[in-house]
Amino acid sequence: MQFVIAIFELQPFIKNTHETSITKILYPKEGLNGCRMRPIKNNKHQLMKLLEGKTVIITGASRGIGKGIAQVFAQQGANVAFTYSSSVQAAQDLEKELNAMGVKAKGYQSNAADFDEAQNLAKEVLTEFGSIDILINNAGITKDNLLMRISEEDFDKVIEVNLKSVFNLTKAVIRPMMKQRQGSIINMSSVVGVKGNAGQTNYAASKAGIIGFSKSVALELGSRNIRSNVIAPGFIETEMTAKLDEETVKGWRSAIPLKRGGTPEDIANACVFLGSDMSSYITGQTLSVDGGMLT
Repeated sequence: MQFVIAIFELQPFIKNTHETSITKILYPKEGLNGCRMRPIKNNKHQLMKLLEGKTVIITGASRGIGKGIAQVFAQQGANVAFTYSSSVQAAQDLEKELNAMGVKAKGYQSNAADFDEAQNLAKEVLTEFGSIDILINNAGITKDNLLMRISEEDFDKVIEVNLKSVFNLTKAVIRPMMKQRQGSIINMSSVVGVKGNAGQTNYAASKAGIIGFSKSVALELGSRNIRSNVIAPGFIETEMTAKLDEETVKGWRSAIPLKRGGTPEDIANACVFLGSDMSSYITGQTLSVDGGMLT
């Protein structure tokens, strides 16, 4: 039997690198299973991106974690529809940045906590982009206080924005996803939703509710090839945490096994995994991205 050497070019998934490596594998000349192998051009720039051709909706994406997710998704080839509340200039700047990456991107000023606005958003995105493959429910607020002092208004508002919005958008996208017979829903919870936190009864309740909601959606829609998962971020350093006292931040970092705060990109990478076909057999799960905080 004659043999040929097949040469494969591998490009590591490392940001901003053009390094490649060559792997040589010895195969029979007839190829695998008796089939003759077809030569492949050595072109490292034609590698498939993980989210090529997929359309994602990301709520609350004009800054922080949501913005980081939008940027990484565009880098991976996804078309991005994102929502914002009042940061018009920031949303316009992000839209330009994403479009410059060669994908289609559009910002929508929309309140995810409003049921009708959520329905209209899904319809507009479907018309504009043609499909909705991934939904990332990221919008959220905090109104922290001890239970003895928290007002009914502050409790209700956090539940409305953090939890009701997840119901609204999920309800809005499941019909087109069912028609497509595929979809990935990623809901942003928190380590606080897993373990609780003093002074955050409203926030903890909303984030714990997201976990239960997502598991139920996974059970309901799994037969339609629609997956539902949760990401529970730990301490993530954004422009908001930059305003905190440095000594306080250092104390938080030292309590984390990895001895650092997370970045929006850390959360975005987890979203890429759950949104891509690499996680096609994963649903109903909660992925803690916390540097080991809950360990």
